[in-house]
Amino acid sequence: MSTDNRVAVTTGIARLHASPGLAGPGRLGLVTNHTGVLPDLRPAAPALLEAGARLVALFGPEHGLHGTGQAGESEAAHADPVTGLPVRDTYRLSGELLDKLLIDSGVDALVYDVQDIGARFYTYVWTMFDLMVSAARTGVRFVVADLPNPLGGLVSEGPLLDPAWASFVGRAPVPVRHGLTCGELARYLNASLVSQVAGNAADLTVIEVVGWQRSMDAEATALPWVAPSPNIPTPATATVYPGTCLFEGTNLSEGRGTTQPFEVVGAPYIDARFATSLAELDLPGVRFRDLWFVPTFHKHAGQRLRGVQLHVTDREVFTPVRTAVAMLSTLRRLYPDHFAWRVADSAVEGSDQRPFIDLLWGSDRLRRAVDAGDDPLPLCDPPAPPGRWVGDDVLLYP
Repeated sequence: MSTDNRVAVTTGIARLHASPGLAGPGRLGLVTNHTGVLPDLRPAAPALLEAGARLVALFGPEHGLHGTGQAGESEAAHADPVTGLPVRDTYRLSGELLDKLLIDSGVDALVYDVQDIGARFYTYVWTMFDLMVSAARTGVRFVVADLPNPLGGLVSEGPLLDPAWASFVGRAPVPVRHGLTCGELARYLNASLVSQVAGNAADLTVIEVVGWQRSMDAEATALPWVAPSPNIPTPATATVYPGTCLFEGTNLSEGRGTTQPFEVVGAPYIDARFATSLAELDLPGVRFRDLWFVPTFHKHAGQRLRGVQLHVTDREVFTPVRTAVAMLSTLRRLYPDHFAWRVADSAVEGSDQRPFIDLLWGSDRLRRAVDAGDDPLPLCDPPAPPGRWVGDDVLLYP
């Protein structure tokens, strides 16, 4: 008989369900999606209504309330078939349009309950930020029902974003792997940036997670894993994503259209040298397997590609950002006539036709270093000791 030694964790939304008054008085709007569940997997919205919460509207981020949209997609406004509540699409709305959406909804407070995965370019937290700004401008209170960071909270990687490169994959000076929960990130953004944009800070409350410690990753909690978006199916995907998402800025497939997105990367021009060269780097906590695959959609759809699969052997020492940067440098060295950077799709990624890698990295320094043949690994160093780049006063958990 096996014994489960994991520590029980109580999420913010579970605490709100037990005590609806934690959100304060008035009409509530719930910013959520398919990850908004109680520990027993009951959807949060109908459960809150049954518990007596005065819930009047639902708000969906990228991928939509039900998580059916692919990257750069959402779900149109509709009535939720379970609760009957109106569902309002927030994706790619900001400024006056988002202010109007809040005013028209008639809510007195927004409750944010969406699972993040700890990487700056994962867009849910920027929906949170945009809504905080609108809440501050319109006098709506903002409540974060906090969740654990599935990567843990002891490690940060990569530089702070340069504000000149702000976009919807990064609006504020945050490292690539930030090491914070949504509640901690909300506190940091509210103190550092919301007041600058809105003219005043949001009226922010964080309903903290009980039982979570910074050393705990997703599998160290007793919480069920719900895939946060279509291409983050497992905790293993989330582990590599802060690094391999950078391949979205290249002409390689990052594995979308396969059963292992972000765990495999490849292109038509890759050969056996790639896996061999990566093995020679002896990067900590990871091994590389030479493989072939055929994406069913997205880049190189229907083509037979060669590349590598990342096999993480030790999550405690594996550094996804440094690993991916070493991979990019190796690609440029091995395939100088084929490897290329992608220009961002303005219709999807909201850019002005700059290289998408620059928006993902938060500056052009990585691209320039790789193109020049310089060692880019020093760029991966965090701006402060692990887990402390933001300042101890923002942290909520030991």
